[in-house]
Amino acid sequence: MAEEQKFFDNYFTKQLTFPSSQVDAVVAFFEKRGFETNSAQSVAAVLLKQAKLDSIPVFELLDSLGNLDQLKLNKMVLEVINANSPRSRELGVKTNTVVNTTESRNIVV
Repeated sequence: MAEEQKFFDNYFTKQLTFPSSQVDAVVAFFEKRGFETNSAQSVAAVLLKQAKLDSIPVFELLDSLGNLDQLKLNKMVLEVINANSPRSRELGVKTNTVVNTTESRNIVV
């Protein structure tokens, strides 16, 4: 029998279990792409939960994520985490946008 790892949903109200091979594979997938261990474990927990809720095999999900470049992968992870978090803890990304002031003003002299 395969070893299972347990996660909790909604502050310990619902227990979710996943085979260790799936957890290890998802964590390794994100560590290989530059995520730190704690971050990879947190993202893995969210993705495993979402895959289970959507009835998607986790290895099929990893195959689809493997085709994304680093920027798209980070954006997708951000969206999944935000979808699974309360709105008070929503994450964002800082972008450096340059605004051309001559184009943004409607001043008539």
